[in-house]
Amino acid sequence: MKKKLFFGGIAVALIAVLIWFGKKNSKSPIEYETEKPFKTNIVRKTVATGKVVPLEEVEIKPQISGIIDKIFVEEGAEVKKGDLIAKVRVVPNEQALSNAQGRVTKVQLQVDNAKIVYNRNKKLYDTGVISRKDFESIELSYNQAKQDLQNAKNDYQIIKLGSSGSSGTANTNIRATTSGMILEIPVKEGYQVIQSNNFNAGTTIASIADMSKMIFEGKVDESEVGKLKEGIDIKVGLGAIDNKKFPARLTFIAPKGTEESGAVQFKIKADVTLDEAYFVRAGYSANADIVLEKKDSVLSIKESLLQFDKKTEKPYVEVKIGDQEFEKRTIKLGISDGINVEIDSGLVAADEIKIWNKAKKDKEKDKEKED
Repeated sequence: MKKKLFFGGIAVALIAVLIWFGKKNSKSPIEYETEKPFKTNIVRKTVATGKVVPLEEVEIKPQISGIIDKIFVEEGAEVKKGDLIAKVRVVPNEQALSNAQGRVTKVQLQVDNAKIVYNRNKKLYDTGVISRKDFESIELSYNQAKQDLQNAKNDYQIIKLGSSGSSGTANTNIRATTSGMILEIPVKEGYQVIQSNNFNAGTTIASIADMSKMIFEGKVDESEVGKLKEGIDIKVGLGAIDNKKFPARLTFIAPKGTEESGAVQFKIKADVTLDEAYFVRAGYSANADIVLEKKDSVLSIKESLLQFDKKTEKPYVEVKIGDQEFEKRTIKLGISDGINVEIDSGLVAADEIKIWNKAKKDKEKDKEKED
């Protein structure tokens, strides 16, 4: 009898232990926290990388080939239209110089001969031997010969010195064609330069720009260019100036894109409004913050709460329906700023959403404790 009671007590105790373990195992080993949807403003932005450059940059080129004899300004100097920038010394072509000199000699002989004929016929005209008509024809030939001689001398001077006596040294003096700041002088004294003509762009002596008028030039991806419109306001930040955003207005969107590293990029331009407290140099790297879409006070959740169905790839969340009990609920999303996402349908403000990645965080904490 005692044995039966003993074994009966053991059986009851074993059953109680099994029931306790069953209840313990039925509970989730992790208690998930929840978050509720909230209302916030969501702004979807894109960033265009590029640089700031002057609105207009003018390259000064020589009108004659030669060697830089003197440079009168430095980079960064402010100049006005017509200011002297440099002087070019002409190095004449020996063959062209010889031909021009030979033409002067030839025309001089013609002038000497025409003068002899003119003087002889003038005496005959003065004595009434020849008519006035015949004398005027001889006088015209003499005057034309003198003009040909002057033209030949001018050509010789241009080839030798770069300009004729009547024009001074206009071609050899390189002057500013616009007012602004000297951005660059890519040549030095002694450099050989080539004139600008129909077949050659010529050597750049200096580049000038108005630094009070700057624009942003950048590129945006094809997936975002369709959301841009000319005239919208953007913010431009410069890599060289911290904690400062310059207001700008989008003025140009390229009609044709270019492929770069497998992605199609479109060029954009924007007029930048400068601040007198900052000196913006040409070529500063810049980033433009462009607002693509904006919504105020919309029902939202954190993007970290989203999960995606492996088959349908539709977004869903797990909503609390009881004590550590959750149900899967498919939702429809709106715009996102990368942190918060708009909820178009599927949730209400009172829903409690499971923070599904808490298990991963707890495991990482346990691992840190063990270490």
